[in-house]
Amino acid sequence: MKKFPFLLFSLAFWGSLAAQDAAQFRNPSVRFRPRPLWFWNNATVTKEGIDAQMTAFRDRCGYGGFSILPFGPDLRPKYLSEEYFELYAHTADQARRLGVTLSLYDEYGFPSGSGGAINADGIPRFRNRYPGLTLKRLDKIEDEAQGGTTYIRPVSDAGRLMAVVAMNTQTRERIDLRDRIAEETVVWKVPDGRWKIMQFVCVEDGDPNMDYLSEEAAEAYLSMTHEAYCKRMPDVFGTTIDETFFDEPTLYRAQGRCWTPSFNEAYAERYGADPSLLYPALWYDIGEETCSARNALFSLRAELYASAYPKAVSRWSAAHGIRATGHQDNEEIENPVGTSADLMKCFKYQDIPGIDKIGGDRPAERFYKVVSSAAYNWDRSLVMSETYGAMGDIPWDSLYRIAMDQYTQGINILIPHAVWYDDTNVTFRPELSHRNPIYRDGLYEFNTFLARLNVLLRNEARYVTDIAVLYPIETMQGEHRFDGPLTAYEGGVRIPDMDYVQIGRRLTDRLGRDFMFLHPELLSESCRAGGKELLTLDNERQYNTFGTLIVPSSKTISVANLEKALALFEAGGLVVFTTRMPEKSTEPGQDARVAELTERLLPRPMRESGRPNENKRGGRVVFLPDPTAEALGKALGSRTEPFDVEWGSSPRPLRYIHKQLDGKHLYYLANLDDRPFDAEIALKGKMRLALWDPHTGAIAPLETKTVRRGNSTVTTVPLQLEAFRSAFLVETK
Repeated sequence: MKKFPFLLFSLAFWGSLAAQDAAQFRNPSVRFRPRPLWFWNNATVTKEGIDAQMTAFRDRCGYGGFSILPFGPDLRPKYLSEEYFELYAHTADQARRLGVTLSLYDEYGFPSGSGGAINADGIPRFRNRYPGLTLKRLDKIEDEAQGGTTYIRPVSDAGRLMAVVAMNTQTRERIDLRDRIAEETVVWKVPDGRWKIMQFVCVEDGDPNMDYLSEEAAEAYLSMTHEAYCKRMPDVFGTTIDETFFDEPTLYRAQGRCWTPSFNEAYAERYGADPSLLYPALWYDIGEETCSARNALFSLRAELYASAYPKAVSRWSAAHGIRATGHQDNEEIENPVGTSADLMKCFKYQDIPGIDKIGGDRPAERFYKVVSSAAYNWDRSLVMSETYGAMGDIPWDSLYRIAMDQYTQGINILIPHAVWYDDTNVTFRPELSHRNPIYRDGLYEFNTFLARLNVLLRNEARYVTDIAVLYPIETMQGEHRFDGPLTAYEGGVRIPDMDYVQIGRRLTDRLGRDFMFLHPELLSESCRAGGKELLTLDNERQYNTFGTLIVPSSKTISVANLEKALALFEAGGLVVFTTRMPEKSTEPGQDARVAELTERLLPRPMRESGRPNENKRGGRVVFLPDPTAEALGKALGSRTEPFDVEWGSSPRPLRYIHKQLDGKHLYYLANLDDRPFDAEIALKGKMRLALWDPHTGAIAPLETKTVRRGNSTVTTVPLQLEAFRSAFLVETK
């Protein structure tokens, strides 16, 4: 059996490890090896069982640690009991002796937020201890009244009254009726016309999980979970325990209408105004202000969601010398407003954004780029995926293919799902341990492969691309509404003509063009363009200059975003609009400015005739009403500068990611096809390269040539990759 040298975990070492460390690549140390979820499932867990399993998982499977997931009604000892903490402390001590590390999973099962049950009756611990801090729901109590009548209705006492608004059903005129409340009753003389009178009330939902929009609830949850561990074993945090993990919070609970009592105060603090007259837009078309009103309300809700538990747990983790990761539920919903609020912004304050790739009809792979882009947008480098859960006993080719797909799209922490304490009682297959005869003989080799990927990609390297795709959350917020036609679990509303997911897949899968999603907030606040400067994301680590900006189908957009697109065009860059041109502004009263800017970018006669707008600097604006891969390729091919990677004569590009660390370039390329790849590729710039094979650990120099392409220098490389194989191209100095 192989033994690993003990190597104390260090965040500083993890962040600064030289990507070209050949010795680590050939024989990765324990810190780079993957750490699976370890289900303590429906069993009596003992110290002897823990010691035996941890040793076998390390030596026979090649794992470098674990994330203990308490699970199932028959687990003994009882979750968060003193006996449980004693066993957990023993596990941490054994991990220290074995030289492996732990990630603190924060819940009993999932989702994070209830604290598990306190007794056999199933009473949720969090609701029992903090009954006022559980999930809240926004309800609408509605009547209709005809002009000339007097409307009389008691104010609801079901919860906190957020607004009372009357809306004319024809003109959309809205009137705030709070000053018509006397003795807890609304009394209003109805003007001419037909009116809806609506009370908006924030009520207790009955869901036992914490209020996901409340910082107070998040802090209470941390005191009940993380603090309970730290109080009993403070010395293991920042050493043996180096990470926290939360699992599947979401806003589709509470009938898809999660709200919080302090929302109006938060709105006033952010916008300097009262939101009462905007509340009807959460359900109805209120006229010209609909899109801007929904953006104001839903973007604030997204900010509250991001700054509650993810921010609180990241802050707590940093104070204890570790990092926080976790993922949302239902990441694969195209319109995230009803699930994660905003699948990029929900990671704004999180150390390590994450995603969950599981079985069933759950195509999380379509959203890897959203999550990894969120990390880069907010200047982070690490991206997590919980992977393989509920996929069944999939073949080795699938295990490798999924991993390669993830790592080429920015993921660099793959958490295998899972190993089980009682492997005769597995709820979600596959069981990825030596006890499973399907994987026994190849698991150590596979985990060594993952470790080699981690050696080169799990660091503070800069992600490099020259194509930005606007994340169209403003359009999705503008079209979303409560109680939409889909179930709350599905997100409530499907947005017409939405194409950002398809655009992303066509770029990577069909054209071999890597890209970064840019959040509208970052495009407005953290990017600059103009004069001779192309679009530049001005981060400290994850900075990039983009020569191309793609604006996917967008009905609603901010004026600031369009101004940045115009500045890029005037500086000589390429701007591509797809499917639908913007027409509505996120800011009230600015629709005319949106129309003016779109006309300057691409005058209507050009748009309707299919002609591009071009300027003397080489700037170009294109509208693709039908953005097929062929149409996208033609539009991108109009650039005078070569792309980051060119695929030569190959009709099938590879999937790849390009990073730069300490001034050296690094490319990870994967052949996800069942046919070999054999072509000469070209990399932008002049460099000497070596090929590092993560499947074997072999390192060999490459024959390269330097040639001129237009005004640029490129390095050509002959490359051969068998089906389901991958390779690193590493710059040597």
